[in-house]
Formats: sequence, structure tokens, C-alpha cells
Amino acid sequence: MAFAGVLNDADITKALDECKDAFDYKKFFKTCGLAGKSADDVKKAFYIIDQDKSGFIEEDELKLFLQNFKAGARALTDAETKAFLKAGDVDGDGKIGADEFSTLVKA
Repeated sequence: MAFAGVLNDADITKALDECKDAFDYKKFFKTCGLAGKSADDVKKAFYIIDQDKSGFIEEDELKLFLQNFKAGARALTDAETKAFLKAGDVDGDGKIGADEFSTLVKA
């Protein structure tokens, strides 16, 4: 699992179960345990989610956000993806950088 050593599998499963019908990033980050992790662990999570290693999490990576935590997890809806991006994209460049992600996780 990509998050081994950072997050607990049981917490990830619980967080994924809670967002089967609707995605709430604040609830997800709290339930999976990422909100309570160190800045270094949050940064590790960012680089796992940044699939293309561009230094940013773009909209297409956000759409598949949950699949980073478990293969076969659902994709976010377009509305969920856009809301997630809007919440995290502080500087308005259409993507989420590492510092923006850290702020989003700790919100």
C-alpha cells in the first residue's frame, strides 16, 4: 500500500467507507488520520497523490484521489473534484501545490 508507514489501513478503509455516497475532504483527512500527522507525513502523502510528479496535484489527479488510498475506490464526481480543487487552490492557478495541500489537510 502506498501509504504504509504513514497511515493505518483500518483508518483508510473507514474513511473510504464514509465517502461512498459523498466526499467531504475535511472528514476524509480526519478519519484516515492524515489531519493529525506531521508536516513531513503530509508532504509524503502529497507526493504519493502527485502521480505525474509535477509538484502539483491537478484536477485529473484529484478526480482519482481516493484510488491513491485503495485500488478500486470510486472516482470523485466532477462536482466533488471541482469543490475539492476550489478548496485547496489558494493562489488560483488551477492546481494544488504542496503548501496548499498541507493547509487543506490541516483545515
